[in-house]
Amino acid sequence: MNENTSDIKGIEYLRKKLRAKSRRVRMRYDYYEMKNVVFDFGISTPPDLRHWMGTLGWCARAVDSLADRIVFREFDNDLFNMNEIFADNNKDVFTDSATLSALISSCSFVYIAVDGTEPKLRVIDGMHATGRIDEVTKMLKEGYAVLEWDSMNNPILEAYFVPGMTIYYEKGKEVGRIPNSAPYPLLVPIINRPDAARPFGHSRISRACMSIVGSAVRTAKRSEIAAEFYSYPQKYILGMDSSAERFDNWKLTMSTMFRVDKDEDGDKPTVGQFQQQSMAPHSDQLRMFAGLFAGETGLTLDDLGFPSQNPSSAEAIKSSHETLRLTARKAQRDFGVGFLNVGYLAACVRDNMRYERKVVNNVIPKFEPIFEPDAAMLSVVGDGAIKINQAVPGYFDRKTLRDLTGIDGGEDETGDINIEV
Repeated sequence: MNENTSDIKGIEYLRKKLRAKSRRVRMRYDYYEMKNVVFDFGISTPPDLRHWMGTLGWCARAVDSLADRIVFREFDNDLFNMNEIFADNNKDVFTDSATLSALISSCSFVYIAVDGTEPKLRVIDGMHATGRIDEVTKMLKEGYAVLEWDSMNNPILEAYFVPGMTIYYEKGKEVGRIPNSAPYPLLVPIINRPDAARPFGHSRISRACMSIVGSAVRTAKRSEIAAEFYSYPQKYILGMDSSAERFDNWKLTMSTMFRVDKDEDGDKPTVGQFQQQSMAPHSDQLRMFAGLFAGETGLTLDDLGFPSQNPSSAEAIKSSHETLRLTARKAQRDFGVGFLNVGYLAACVRDNMRYERKVVNNVIPKFEPIFEPDAAMLSVVGDGAIKINQAVPGYFDRKTLRDLTGIDGGEDETGDINIEV
């Protein structure tokens, strides 16, 4: 591939782009880590509690519930031994980290370091890397990443990626250039839900999610304040002689019995209690926001801490998560392209060959099933496989059954599995 140098905008352009985008990514990480600041309307909150806010882990639950179901297995028809490269780089941890970061920040990046003949893969979140994307291959035309920061959040070590070369900067000064045989920059984006308007994708933590969580946190705060009045309702005494000894409010509230005497005219004050506050409006409102959040993310109220009365079967749970299943399928397709690009460029580096992108068109990224099968599902799949193979002999084999069930079954002497009546 001959790179047109006139299409390169340079490291300074990418530095400005990263500064402009990193704040949005930082905000989503704050919501994921439950460090976000929620605005208080200041209407019903006492002045001493204006700056106190609780937290809710709904955004983390929305991300984790999807990330935990996207499990990369391997490359099928792997002609370039890309599975070996992934295995040498702790495949399970590496792919899970890239997936989680992409769901939070909409796009994570994989930095391919040249270490002799063995490529080293490192995940960089969208807060510390950026680039200009090739809309066809979903790889970068040029990329930029901050590899090391100081205590004041200033970049110490930076890397600028162009086809065939990685240039390193330390404290703003170039310190080295490492050539490579890859036809694209060795910084590969892993993108969640890209489209024509947003080629770097969409975050799982949407604006609607952040708004709903803010409303739910304010509801929880109001319920916490109301709980104080619910626990100790306010009391009153009418007609008390102004010259009578004052009560200690706390002792009066906590005591099991107190005495109020008549005055010299035989009159006595009236003792009463204000109507006790109910916690029901707060819990109902919190449940309403949980329903809105569940609808936005494809979760259920059970996932958000509002359990249903009757436990659901495995099939019912799968049915209630249909939106989540479709979202996970879409994410598998998107992340599969990213992982394939990583394996392709890593193979170019390992073999010191400038392979064309089309040589890996027949390599297929495989993921584990989104929902693990239970005993009932295994029985149904087995019966169905037998009947289909009766009609179309050999239609179901070992690979297709593993794709359905996620179970790596036993092999016969030839390495194949036979499903017969």
